[in-house]
Amino acid sequence: MDFADTRTRLIGYVRPQWRQLAVAVALFLASSAVEPMVPALFKKLIDSGFKDGLKYPLWLVPIIVIGLFVVRGLFNFAGTFVMSSATTMIVLNLRRDLMRALLKADSKLFTTVGPGLAVSKIINDPQSASGSLGSAVISIVRDASTLIFLVGYLLYLNAALTLLAFVSMPLLAFSVKLIRKRLNKVGEAQYLAQQKLVTCVDDNARAWRVVRTFDATEFELQRFDGAAVHHRRMTMKQIATSALVTPITQVLAAVGVSIILTLAIWQASQGSSTVGEFVSFITALLMTISPMRHLTDIYTPISGALITIKGAFELINAPPEPDTGTGTLPTCKGDIAFHNVNLQYEGANHPALDGLSLDIQAGQTIALVGSSGAGKSTVVSTLLRFAYPNSGSITLDGTPIDTLKLASLRRHFAVVSQDIVLFEGSVAQNIAYASPHGVDLVKVERCLRAANLWNHVQTMPGGMDADIGTNGSKLSGGQRQRLAIARALYRDAAVWIFDEATSALDSESEAVVQRSIEDLRGSKTLILIAHRLSTIRNADCIYVMAEGKVVERGTHAELMALGGIYAGMVRIQSAH
Repeated sequence: MDFADTRTRLIGYVRPQWRQLAVAVALFLASSAVEPMVPALFKKLIDSGFKDGLKYPLWLVPIIVIGLFVVRGLFNFAGTFVMSSATTMIVLNLRRDLMRALLKADSKLFTTVGPGLAVSKIINDPQSASGSLGSAVISIVRDASTLIFLVGYLLYLNAALTLLAFVSMPLLAFSVKLIRKRLNKVGEAQYLAQQKLVTCVDDNARAWRVVRTFDATEFELQRFDGAAVHHRRMTMKQIATSALVTPITQVLAAVGVSIILTLAIWQASQGSSTVGEFVSFITALLMTISPMRHLTDIYTPISGALITIKGAFELINAPPEPDTGTGTLPTCKGDIAFHNVNLQYEGANHPALDGLSLDIQAGQTIALVGSSGAGKSTVVSTLLRFAYPNSGSITLDGTPIDTLKLASLRRHFAVVSQDIVLFEGSVAQNIAYASPHGVDLVKVERCLRAANLWNHVQTMPGGMDADIGTNGSKLSGGQRQRLAIARALYRDAAVWIFDEATSALDSESEAVVQRSIEDLRGSKTLILIAHRLSTIRNADCIYVMAEGKVVERGTHAELMALGGIYAGMVRIQSAH
């Protein structure tokens, strides 16, 4: 995505706010129109005062001067307020689209975009870019219009001298063009360095326990220091390049100003202009320096903002999760069938699923066991359509799942995994998460009791309204797992998936999960994935997987009698 595309996309967000922007421009123009009145007033006051004596009360002079600055200040304030109102609305709309893109993005995106980077792109980048662009637009409108009005007044006073100021303009344009190319290059490098720094901080905020367990504080400090030093180096390159703009343009502009200033003084010495005209001309001329300086400084923030917003648009452009299905499944019994399913991840040397066939009846409890990489979790991913088979088919109640809308498919599944994800909010809000009917406190209590968490919730300040902290930080590991079970119970799905749900739990919490599984047996289709084989002994059928295939199947007793892979796994765990 190049800068031309970025500007085009950005204009699409700016266009709906054109009315507010037009009002802001009009206010800034009104403010700029006041500017030439100051030197014009000086001319009038000085000429009339020097030639014929004062014809007006002296106390009127400060009132008029102060009044002009008050009027200009009011126009500036109003213009800034209206402009900010428009830019914040642009930020809001951009953030909405960024969040929508993140929530609907294909799962591949999350292999490259971590939580910290996502926060930066959605929260920080739009605000930073809009602030820079908003300030730049205000400067362009206010300073450019001020400069135009002042130059117009200078032309009115002395056209010949004023036109001499444009001698240095071609050289000025050429210098700015060269610097702009360099600024774009170092600006992109600085933005990428900043993203790397954000990722480093995000890693350490998420994995602080791992860092301290491995005594890796110094290692991580060195890693952060390397990223921070690189970011500083790129920032200094950007600053050095942008800092060249102001002195070069000011020197070149000073060439034109010095020429006309010298000639103006010479003309005044020859008596070809009045004292008031001379003072007015010099005052207006010197007043052009400030807006010229501001205008030469605006390219740096504009360049940085376009680079930043380009990164945000790349997130919006991320491919959405495919949802090609058109059918719905209002009710579900829980019959699941895999028919010769093959799946190989991009870049992998071996298939994750190799001709897999499963036949799971409604209300049946099945278990998937095997070593890491055997394909157990891939079964869940394909069933929920986070991964897509290269061949074969998967059906739910006899309906191919790829013909169903994703929302219609996934509403029939409840997943409890070892990686529990909870949300900022109360216990009740987490249990009734995303419920279209709101929070039913009676149902929440019933689910908490079924998950054996009700007694603990009653001891929390606020009970069901108690805040659980960031990702459930105020709860223990077992309590977080039980809350996840209560959340799944609230959903009341036909198919339950327990993906290593007891691997990180103590014996008491594991017993609670096991009791929940037993309570669901027969009424729900249960898919258990576990390394702890004690949790799956009562399954109706156990599938032993290896290299994406089912190599053994049967009940616990049948597989033990077979004396194969499963029996060996049981003996190894029993020995420990």
